[in-house]
Amino acid sequence: MNIVDRRPNPKGKSLSNRQRFIARAREELKEAVQDALKKRRLADVENGEKVSIPSRGITEPAFRHSRRTGRNEYVVPGNKDYVSGDEIARPPSGGGGGSEGSPDGEGEDSFEFTLSKEEFLDMFFEDLELPELVKKSLKEMTAFDHRRAGYTSAGSPSNLSIRRTMRNSMARRISLGRPTQSEIEAMEAALAEAEADGDAVLAESLRVELEALIRRSKVIPFIDPSDVRYSRFEKVPRPNTKAVMFCLMDVSGSMTEPMKELAKRFFMLLHVFLQRRYEKVDVVFIRHTSMAEEVDEETFFYSRETGGTVVSTALEEMLKVLRARYPADGWNIYGAQASDGDNYGADGDRCADLLGNHILPVCQYYAYIEVAESMQELNRQTDLWRCYREVAASHPNMAMRRACDRTQIFSVFHDLFAKHRVGVKAGE
Repeated sequence: MNIVDRRPNPKGKSLSNRQRFIARAREELKEAVQDALKKRRLADVENGEKVSIPSRGITEPAFRHSRRTGRNEYVVPGNKDYVSGDEIARPPSGGGGGSEGSPDGEGEDSFEFTLSKEEFLDMFFEDLELPELVKKSLKEMTAFDHRRAGYTSAGSPSNLSIRRTMRNSMARRISLGRPTQSEIEAMEAALAEAEADGDAVLAESLRVELEALIRRSKVIPFIDPSDVRYSRFEKVPRPNTKAVMFCLMDVSGSMTEPMKELAKRFFMLLHVFLQRRYEKVDVVFIRHTSMAEEVDEETFFYSRETGGTVVSTALEEMLKVLRARYPADGWNIYGAQASDGDNYGADGDRCADLLGNHILPVCQYYAYIEVAESMQELNRQTDLWRCYREVAASHPNMAMRRACDRTQIFSVFHDLFAKHRVGVKAGE
């Protein structure tokens, strides 16, 4: 029997062969993706990527004849150095490209492979997740699932199990020898035939036997209360899998356009990540200057605004929305904040109190990214960074990173949402 796969392949490519190749060269492709991220623009996040991997990474194992036994004759095309009978020396081990030129012009070419948008994003997001999406401790929750837990002899009529009830009834009737209706009808037919033939003795015997059958059928009911069974259900707490992500962005006057662009890149990447990996994650967008407000996605990413800086207003707005729509006992709560670190001097204590005593205790995870225009500015200790670092020291569910260049956004994002993450990097 021959099996021919006639499923259509888009653009003439073999999907099965492509997936096998990606699975075999996954490690090389992941390294190539990480290298490509360093020069990738966020505008290209929804596009594919052409990556290069070493040729040795795509070789397949194969059976070959041993060179030490037998005789092999073959022709080397383009040969100018050997004649028949010459022995060809084994090539030196190693190989591959190097920083210096090759005197004989030989070397190893890299293999270019184009990843589609889906394949590129799958590889980038492969090691990322929202930490502890299902709460470890189920608090006092009112949401339960009803799970089947066998049968019971008492219950609500709506839970009556007809199949189990009839099975019990049949087993009881068979074990007690209750006559069936067909047996009674057959006895009645035999009695009528005996009476018609005038056989009084046989008719009397059949009549007594018929009365016994009818009496037995009445004594042994078709359905007895002991046969009735009801489906039993037990309440099982439903794990909490609903999640909400709060995105807080500083758009005050101290945030220059390049810095705002860095913050937007981070949140755009976060938005793509949530949309691809989680189907039911609410996203709340909050922008703030000296005042904060919840906005829609379009306003959050593209509206221009300026003003003073009071970070606590964004935290207060987050708490306001939390208490109004997302109770902690029913939602997994996440937060991501981007700022340049500048804040009104007297607002630091208020931020530490809101974050440390009200937000982080109910949050599964809180990520803070600080943006700057240059590496020199990035190394300075801002007021907000010092304030948040003290809070993060006692809250393991908070992580902090810095970025001053668009090429750092991907690596910073990967650090913040990696499966095995750390809080504040050493030395910061």
